[in-house]
Amino acid sequence: MGKIFVIMGRSSCGKDTIYKNILERKIVDLKNVIIYTTRPMREKEQDGVQYYFCNIDRYEAFKKDKKIIEERTYNTMYGPWHYFTVDDGQIDLEDGNYLIIGTVDMYVSMRKYFGKEKVVPLMISATDGVLMQRAMSRELKQEEPKYDEMCRRFLADKADYSDERLKQAEIDRTFDNNSDLIDCIEEIEKYIIENS
Repeated sequence: MGKIFVIMGRSSCGKDTIYKNILERKIVDLKNVIIYTTRPMREKEQDGVQYYFCNIDRYEAFKKDKKIIEERTYNTMYGPWHYFTVDDGQIDLEDGNYLIIGTVDMYVSMRKYFGKEKVVPLMISATDGVLMQRAMSRELKQEEPKYDEMCRRFLADKADYSDERLKQAEIDRTFDNNSDLIDCIEEIEKYIIENS
């Protein structure tokens, strides 16, 4: 029986980079799961790679058909953005282990849906200063930087990833990604092997 490993952490902690590297390095045998979002695509993103980008009508159709496993909605400076995992055949725990990027709420919902023993948290951490530097660097590369949204997200993440919330979700293991990305990735890969 397979497991779902959920990479999570505050914005700009390196989730996407870690996710991509773990899948490409193939040290651990994991299948990827791509979640859906109604947020606009950023420069250099591709549909079906980082996310499945969809409009609100498609999101509503998934809801109507009861295909949504878990979902989060963020009330951004640009309106609500929905992020959600769909029961679309991507996950088959009889067929191996999976890696997915998510949030604390997503992790809790996935655990309820699939069972506590089948969903393993991978919490990535970095200091506030590192997170702000990375976020600013990312926004500066955008054709139309969204600094107001960057700041809103930073503050919202402070609450969403508070020590109290992590304790409630029974997440007690974190992986430091302040400076050495490869060390962080290797530590996560070792943990996945131990918990598969």
